[in-house]
Amino acid sequence: MIYEKYIRVLYLDLTTKKIRIEHRKDLYSYLGGVGVASKLLEENLKPELDPMDPQQPVIFAIGAASTIFPVVTKTVAMFWSPLTGELGESYAGGRMAMTLFLAGYDAIVITGSSSKPTYITISRNNVEFKDARAFWGLSCDEVGRVVREREPGGGKRSIIRIGPAGENLVSYACVCVDTYRHFGRLGLGAVLGSKKLKAISIVGDRDLPIKNFKDYFKVYQEIYNKVTDTSIMSKYHDAGTPVNIEPLNAAGGLPTKNLRQNVFEHGDKISGETFAHKNLVRKMACTGCPVGCIHIGQFRREFDKGHEYEAVSVSYDYELLFALGSFLGIKSSDEVLQLIEVVEKLGLDAMSTGVVLGWATEALAKNLITLEQTLVPLAFGNTQAYITAIEYIAYKKNEFYSILAQGAEKASEIYGGKEFAMTFGKNEMPGYHTGYGSVIGPTVGARHSHLCNGGYSIDQSMKEFDKEKLVEKLFKEEKERCMLNSLIICLFARKVYDRETILAALNSIDYNLTNEDLDAIGERIYKTKLRIKKMMGYDGKNVRFPKRLFETPSMSGQLDEKVAYELLDMYNKKVEEMMAKEDA
Repeated sequence: MIYEKYIRVLYLDLTTKKIRIEHRKDLYSYLGGVGVASKLLEENLKPELDPMDPQQPVIFAIGAASTIFPVVTKTVAMFWSPLTGELGESYAGGRMAMTLFLAGYDAIVITGSSSKPTYITISRNNVEFKDARAFWGLSCDEVGRVVREREPGGGKRSIIRIGPAGENLVSYACVCVDTYRHFGRLGLGAVLGSKKLKAISIVGDRDLPIKNFKDYFKVYQEIYNKVTDTSIMSKYHDAGTPVNIEPLNAAGGLPTKNLRQNVFEHGDKISGETFAHKNLVRKMACTGCPVGCIHIGQFRREFDKGHEYEAVSVSYDYELLFALGSFLGIKSSDEVLQLIEVVEKLGLDAMSTGVVLGWATEALAKNLITLEQTLVPLAFGNTQAYITAIEYIAYKKNEFYSILAQGAEKASEIYGGKEFAMTFGKNEMPGYHTGYGSVIGPTVGARHSHLCNGGYSIDQSMKEFDKEKLVEKLFKEEKERCMLNSLIICLFARKVYDRETILAALNSIDYNLTNEDLDAIGERIYKTKLRIKKMMGYDGKNVRFPKRLFETPSMSGQLDEKVAYELLDMYNKKVEEMMAKEDA
């Protein structure tokens, strides 16, 4: 809580419908965001129970500088992932961080399970559990509309909700936040579905004056100018992250057709430039961000005979164009948007959905599964078949789709094809085949995400491959991002928020921190995550790499499987050394 030496935590029990609020001075040293959320997850986790047991917690937390400075816009969710069986950590922008801040809460801990579909309304002075049976089964968009109509206005509002995929416990179901943002990865939607929690509406109307306004505003203005008047963030506003398609494709680092290829022959048709010229209709921003990196594209859809069309708007970014574009061999921007729209409506993580379908497409071609099981002729480039398959996943149409709803790793364990099930620690791969960093990074990352340590980016910046340097950079960046995510800075702005800027910002709002303090915070959070992973049964020595990674050349050339396992061992030893110091 800004200007206070405690963290204000709202506890919600869905079983008993009871709430309590605690002022946690002991959490102050974790700063906020992922630090506070990790500690709350650690102390509320029930390792002896199933990951989807109603007693397992879901944590939401905002950062130490949320909404106060530009591009500090995220909320973190921490949970036990039903997809990987270990740490679940996901971030969303939109208005949620601002509304929690204005409602007066730093974190929310949700436990228990409702006996019937429920939604929660949260405001500064009130929390209510309400009946959601009338809109159980509705799409993410429809739920947002219904809640807006039911709940009175006043203040700033954010609505998070799940779709049918979450209700049906698909292991990679997401949570939609304010229409165009998401807690995407690792299955938070399924966890909320298991609790019968359809939506949360948060309204904030608190007025909190800034102390030492002159000092604060000076820092704010410097950051704002860096964001808006330099080229650091211009890429994200202009054509957005989709501009990565063409350079990665040209360099041989774009995963294509279940990574059977590292170049997509139709890459120019789904490039950021193509979307900008053909489909882009507007740009939006998360609250508190002047950048406007949310790109909204439109496609036309015929809904009746006689040339009756509607214009459908969906948001898109690089990861979606990779997962539902090149990875599935989709060769037009309109078709990619069609797939995104179905995924959004049903409440699925786009990246996992695309990678899962990539595995299924190849498994069908290799006769590991049959058309009787897939029900539609899955083939690279067959958009209509994929649209139907996505719906079948969300509703678990048959036994095959029920298994596919548990992820590519689970499907390959049952049907075969592990060598081309493109997962890292059971989490479906991101859109980078750039070198050893893109392989080791998400494998060792606390949540098995490319955003844990940016291994793909290290590949692109290293002039010459060096094992020791790669491992050291991954290890250092992992801890650094733990610190950044305690604020919570949008990682697009990580070059804006260097150490000097972070310290100036925090200290202008009454923190008294040094570089050494930030180092300690990052390491403290990372150690907490590692303890949680150990509670969940994770062992870094037991992870595997899909063989396909070493068959298809990367941007850096052919990768050697033995080298990858050597790098993995080197990283694990660094982790063991760090944790041994804690135990000593």
